[in-house]
Amino acid sequence: MTSRNTQPDPAMEEKLVNDAFQNVLDAYLASNHRKKVDIIKRAFRFAKEAHKGVRRRSGEPYILHPLAVAQIVISELGLGSTSICSALLHDVIEDTEYTREDIEYHFGPKIASIVEGMTKISGGIFGDKASLQAENFRKLLLSMSTDVRVVLVKMADRLHNMRTLGSLRPEKQYKIAGETLYIYAPLAHRLGLSKIKTELEDLAFRHEHPQTYAEIMAKITDTESERQAIVEEFVAPVRKRLDDAGFKYEIKARVKSAYSIFNKMEKKKVPFEEIYDIYAVRVIFENEDDELEKLRCWQIYTYFTDGHLVHPDRLRDWTSTPKANGYRALHLTAMGPRGRWIEVQIRSQKMNEIAELGYAAHWKYKTGQTDSAELDKWMNTIKDILANPEPNAIDFLDTIKLNLFSSEIYVFTPKGDLVTLPAGSTVLDMAFSIHTDLGSHCIAGKMNHRLVPLSHQLDSGDQVEIITSASQTPQEEWIKFCHTAKAQNRIRARLRRNRRSLAERGRLLLEETLGREGIDASQQIIARMVSHYGLENPEDLYVRLAQEEISLSAKELKEINKTRSSLLSKILRNPFSSSSRTETAAVNTEPAQTIDRKKVFVLQPEAPNYRLDTCCSPLPGDDVVGFVDEDETVVVHKISCPAAMRLKSSFGTRLVATRWKGHADRFLADIEIDGIDRHGILGEITTLLSSDMGINIRQLNITAHDKLFHCELKVQIDTAETVENICQALRRIKGIKFAKRTT
Repeated sequence: MTSRNTQPDPAMEEKLVNDAFQNVLDAYLASNHRKKVDIIKRAFRFAKEAHKGVRRRSGEPYILHPLAVAQIVISELGLGSTSICSALLHDVIEDTEYTREDIEYHFGPKIASIVEGMTKISGGIFGDKASLQAENFRKLLLSMSTDVRVVLVKMADRLHNMRTLGSLRPEKQYKIAGETLYIYAPLAHRLGLSKIKTELEDLAFRHEHPQTYAEIMAKITDTESERQAIVEEFVAPVRKRLDDAGFKYEIKARVKSAYSIFNKMEKKKVPFEEIYDIYAVRVIFENEDDELEKLRCWQIYTYFTDGHLVHPDRLRDWTSTPKANGYRALHLTAMGPRGRWIEVQIRSQKMNEIAELGYAAHWKYKTGQTDSAELDKWMNTIKDILANPEPNAIDFLDTIKLNLFSSEIYVFTPKGDLVTLPAGSTVLDMAFSIHTDLGSHCIAGKMNHRLVPLSHQLDSGDQVEIITSASQTPQEEWIKFCHTAKAQNRIRARLRRNRRSLAERGRLLLEETLGREGIDASQQIIARMVSHYGLENPEDLYVRLAQEEISLSAKELKEINKTRSSLLSKILRNPFSSSSRTETAAVNTEPAQTIDRKKVFVLQPEAPNYRLDTCCSPLPGDDVVGFVDEDETVVVHKISCPAAMRLKSSFGTRLVATRWKGHADRFLADIEIDGIDRHGILGEITTLLSSDMGINIRQLNITAHDKLFHCELKVQIDTAETVENICQALRRIKGIKFAKRTT
């Protein structure tokens, strides 16, 4: 991201740099940290000299980036001099001739260690060399296990890069935004950095879906006055109760983030106007006695319940049992004016600071005595994963993600010990969380005096006894109903040991079979076979061949050898159907020339110059991104597609920015309709589509029950806009309550 140019106005840029540093210094002097100004000044001078003459892609002096990171570190994370110096120096080892030894000589081992930890994860999580960058990410986590400030400074670095993402080419924006959503936002969540997590998500969303982001933000702005009136009416009686009780407090009204609203719209397939739980109120009160903190939360809770109806299933008490990232608060959801559900979060000032800063808050206090038991517990889990790493780079990150971005449940052993697990965990997950041997020999669970299978999902409050057998060993199907990284990791490690001999036998058998047919046992043909049989990797293929679960006929081998495979199918281990949903999936697979990744690729529906994978079914007008496969064919995904998210973060060099041009009435879209059944409604639907709108209905299924009906339509259209117009027109028919695109 750097280039060397002549400075246009040295005096002006010198003033800009010095002013930026003074802002960092002013924020530090205003904090409650011990004032180690001298070492910060030395770090600034050192970094300034090291990056002299270097510029960012935007054209500004490079030193402004470390200064911006340092500003985030002090102003938004509240960290001290060690972290500020590390932020100022974080790119020195990577981008200049200085070494770790130079940093340690001038600034000591602690700062040198943090800077080196930052350097190890340069270039993104994967970059061009997936396995190497995954190893770098392992090193980041190892560095974090000794000093979490490594990843806190990295978060500040990522946040500034996202804030300045607009200066990069579109395909670079997609890569960095995808990487941010895939791993950095979940990591920020796991560290309790809620403000940074939310901003990272919104910035990534803004660059991936600029039009949708602008529309949602405009609607949030348009409804602001109405929202404020509703919230003020809702909290007015509570304010009086708080004032009468002598509380010193602050009430903040907030709205869901744009990314959160977008996710809910996508998940429920509804427009903005039908998202009803975007309101939230936060009550933050001053509290000088820690022993009274929880009692005061519940006291404020009663002020809301006395005057409002409360949703019975939306009470969340994290004051007694904090989240794994240290979050503590009391949540309820109450009915506000005009039938609006409003979430209420009740926190003390200390709770609020930990909620905003997470484990970064540990360095805000001079004593350093903030309880970090949950952090230590999580880091032990990470160390356990690192001790038995996945050989596949993407599998490794998927395993880590299981422990990054999930809600928690709380279950108990027969002796009453508390076990914290991700939501969705099973009996087997609990067994492995207690001890690897217990998990390996687990055959069932005993809960409430009844036996439950290994796959039984647990709920908070369950008390579970693990039943074992000495003859039990891990089975391959166990992985499917494990939800924790530790359980999956341990099962895979045990299975790998047992499978090696089978895999070797299967590999030799495959080579012998292919040799008889005159087919070279290349990586490409093996990848096609893996895709053809719907397997995850070549080892699965070898094992199934050895176990005689797959038999290869000469005819089938020749058919597989003719089939062109896409890079995406190989990367994602073919979780999607290979059949095309429309004729647009078929494309001339003999490219005229190599695709230029630096230019925007124009998608032409009239004469398709691309291929659609079937995982997300994009239509012209959808926000999409292209991936160039080994045949130099552009394969198109929706930007928000989970498969595309993994690809954006893992294979950025094959990314190409795209835009639609032209129309073609050749796409199929699925629409679901729900409403109140009445005589003639089916006729009105078909008349509207066929006669009034000229839409070709390719498939229609309708069922009615208890005066309600559900209809599934498949229509032939040209663009995503046409589908939205269809849904809007359908919703105007009397009795139809919902009409939404499902593909």
